[in-house]
Amino acid sequence: MCIVLVSTAHPAYSLIIIDNRDEFLRRPTSLPEWWPEPASHVLGSRDLARATHGTWMGVTKQGKVAVLTNYREDSCAQAVGVHSRGRIVNSWLTSSPSEGQTTHSFVQEMVASPEAKQVGGFSLVCGRINEPLAIVSNRSSDMDQITWVAAEKNQTRGISNTSVDDRTWPKILIGENLMQRAIEDHVKAQEDEEILLQRLLGVLSTDTLPRLPEGTNVDTYIPHLRKSIFVPVIGAEDDINRTAEDVAAARVEDEMKQPQTIGPLDQNYSTGLYGTQRQTIILARPDGRVRYFERTLYDNDAKAVPVGQGDRSFEFHVEQ
Repeated sequence: MCIVLVSTAHPAYSLIIIDNRDEFLRRPTSLPEWWPEPASHVLGSRDLARATHGTWMGVTKQGKVAVLTNYREDSCAQAVGVHSRGRIVNSWLTSSPSEGQTTHSFVQEMVASPEAKQVGGFSLVCGRINEPLAIVSNRSSDMDQITWVAAEKNQTRGISNTSVDDRTWPKILIGENLMQRAIEDHVKAQEDEEILLQRLLGVLSTDTLPRLPEGTNVDTYIPHLRKSIFVPVIGAEDDINRTAEDVAAARVEDEMKQPQTIGPLDQNYSTGLYGTQRQTIILARPDGRVRYFERTLYDNDAKAVPVGQGDRSFEFHVEQ
C-alpha cells in the first residue's frame, strides 16, 4: 500500500513530494536513472516485470512530474488490470517536450480514455513543477472529479490506495501531520538539505503496522496496511513455491488477459515477501533546481540493502 505526500509548506522549496513504493520484493525493478532514447529526458526507476517497463514515479528535464498509487482491492489478484498502470505514468512523462501538452489537456484525455479503464484502479498525481498538480483516477468520469493540489503555499496532502477524498486512512493523516512537522522543525532549526532528506526519510519510515502471527500471508494483512506509512517485510517465501501446474495455469490466464503487455511468466511476482521496497523524494526550488533522491531497501532477490548503499541522488535545473 504505497503512499505519496505532496507539500508546498517549506519556504525554500516550491514543491516537495515523498513516496513509499510497497511491492512484492522479488518483482524486478531497475535503479533510478535517466532513461534511454527516445525518452532520455525522463528520470526514474522502472518496473521490469511487465513489457511496458513503466514507472510509478518520475520527473523530466522539462519539469513534468508524476506519481501513481493503485487502489486497495480485497486481494492481490484483483489489483491486476489488462494493461500495466505504468504506461499511464509513461504517457505523461515520455511525450515529446516539443508537444507542450498542458496538465489539463492530458488529464482531460485520460478521463475520456477507454484504455485508462483497462488497468487496475489508480490515482495519478501529475503536472509540472511550480504549477498546480492534478490528482486523477481512472474511476473519474469527468473533469469535475479532478482534485488539484500544490496550487498555493502551505499545503500538505497525502494520497494512498483509496479515493483522494477518503480521509479515513490513518497512514494518510499521520503522514500529513509528520511531514508538516518535519518541514516546520527543519525551517526552525535552519538545517541544510541533507538534514531535510533525513527528516523526510524518517516520515517515510514510520512503522505502525499491527503485527500478525509470523508467516501470515499478504492478503490477510491488506486491511491493516492502511494503518502504517512504512510496511516491514510481511508474507512468506514459501508463497513463491508454486507447483508447475499453478505456473502453467497462470501463464495461460495472463497471456489471454494481457497478450501485448507481458512475456512468459517464469515466476509469479504477486506472491512471496512484501514490504516497502523504495523510498523516493523530490525537492524543487522556485528557481527550477530539482533534487531527485531514491533509497532502495531491498534488491530484486529480496535481500536487504544496507542503509545508504542503495541511495541514488540526481540534481538538475528545469529547462526553460
